[in-house]
Amino acid sequence: MDNYDICSYLGLYAKLAELHNENAFKTRAFSAAAFNLKKVKEPLSQMSDDALTALPGVGKGVISAIKTLASSGTFPDLDALIAKTPPGILEMLKIKGLGPKKVSVIWHQMGVDTVADLFNACRENRLVELPGFGLKTQGEVMHAIQFMLNASGRFHYARAEEPAQKMLGALRNRFPNCQTELTGDIRRYCETLESIDIITTAAPAEVNDFCNESGLQADGDSRFRDSAGFLFQLHFAESAHFIHRWMETTGNADHLQEIGFANLSANAATEEDVYKSAGIPYIIPELREGRGESRKEQPDNLIEYSDLKGVLHNHTLYSDGLHSLKEMAEHAVSMGLQYLGVCDHSKSASYAGGLHWEQVLSQFAEIDALNAQWADFRIFKGIESDILSDGSLDYPDEALSQFDFIVASVHSNLKMNEDRAMQRLIRAIENKYTTILGHPTGRLLLVREGYPVNHRYLIDACAANGVCMELNANPYRLDLDWRWIEYALEKGVMIAINPDAHEKEGYYDMYYGSLVARKGGLTKEMTLNALSLKEFTAWLSARRSLRNA
Repeated sequence: MDNYDICSYLGLYAKLAELHNENAFKTRAFSAAAFNLKKVKEPLSQMSDDALTALPGVGKGVISAIKTLASSGTFPDLDALIAKTPPGILEMLKIKGLGPKKVSVIWHQMGVDTVADLFNACRENRLVELPGFGLKTQGEVMHAIQFMLNASGRFHYARAEEPAQKMLGALRNRFPNCQTELTGDIRRYCETLESIDIITTAAPAEVNDFCNESGLQADGDSRFRDSAGFLFQLHFAESAHFIHRWMETTGNADHLQEIGFANLSANAATEEDVYKSAGIPYIIPELREGRGESRKEQPDNLIEYSDLKGVLHNHTLYSDGLHSLKEMAEHAVSMGLQYLGVCDHSKSASYAGGLHWEQVLSQFAEIDALNAQWADFRIFKGIESDILSDGSLDYPDEALSQFDFIVASVHSNLKMNEDRAMQRLIRAIENKYTTILGHPTGRLLLVREGYPVNHRYLIDACAANGVCMELNANPYRLDLDWRWIEYALEKGVMIAINPDAHEKEGYYDMYYGSLVARKGGLTKEMTLNALSLKEFTAWLSARRSLRNA
């Protein structure tokens, strides 16, 4: 073990000892030793006891730990603390800005013991309710988790878009007479990325020099990483072959093989010309995934963000949102939207301020009062009803019947096998009051895998029961996975691009939802919240008539 490793383990012991309220004197001693010994250049493992004792803050307990670490890679007191600490808490202690005291509060007062659940708690604004935390701290924690994810090798599209545009603009400004474009996964709107790919006709040596001058750190051949951990991969092309090379770096390998790219002209003036030379209609970048797109007729009415007329599945101050019902409604009006679907949490979601029936009735009254103010905008009375362990919904039928629509979602007992998950979900789908199946797998991209489901069976059940499926547009969910949209459309299942907004600014997540929806081939006609207010009202009315038949 080198000095860095030894100090890391001493520091880990100090954190865990504080977390578990061990002897305060010993905790401080190990913490001080971990800090001070980082400055020592001589190998600690080779120093005598006398030499170690002479170092600041090093006593017999620390010396014993150092010797045992050097010989066995651990020491008994550390092992004992690790043994009684959940693995997720150990990971949580690695998050910048979260010391043992804060982790203890999160663990013991919220019952959160994994980084995935902590990330979700931040996303739902639940961390702000804890003593010693606030909106700023919550944001810092969420940012630290995102940074940790970046460092692990992949990052979310939504976080990459701004640095990508910034880098693209910088290169275009530096090399104004060259062609420079985004390419690769980011051009295809992939939900997660390993790198931000950029192609340019500028000279490689000059571009690399510019990146170095800009403070980027080299990370391989024409690869640079910025201070936030984003990786930029540069591609180069001669002007005469730019279009050919741009196509080559945009489509994935399966797409290139599917269209026979290796045999196509390298001198085409446009991408349309390249596809034409292969006898294939132009395929937009987001569809170039090698999923048979060259053999299918591409819809000319794929959903656009601007097509969305309403915003469904939103939380307010009634549960765990940051803004009042009125503020959420007024912001929707200011965006030019025609309707808002309020879906605060149901009573079982006590961690998120789930609504008891008296609160629901109070919200209904406020909705009625607000609706009286507008002639061409409407708030619909919805709820995000928890799907309980047995598949039932979190209110009796007489209560569910009073909502305009129900988003049914799983929030608890996520560690299910496929049979268990499907039984639970199918029963919820078959409930005549379920309107939309919310975030169907419960996944959090790069943080938590979803529970296993049979997507075909799930979609078939929605088709049989007239249930819409949610594409949860939060960029950390994007669930339903876009790869299953095509099958949903084949079965006549409509998709709702819902932001699951916990603040008014969250509405804009529908933009990210629309991008991946296009990858799946979602059309405007099959998007629930692309319906106008009149059309959506009629759709709900028709569904209510079927339910009551």
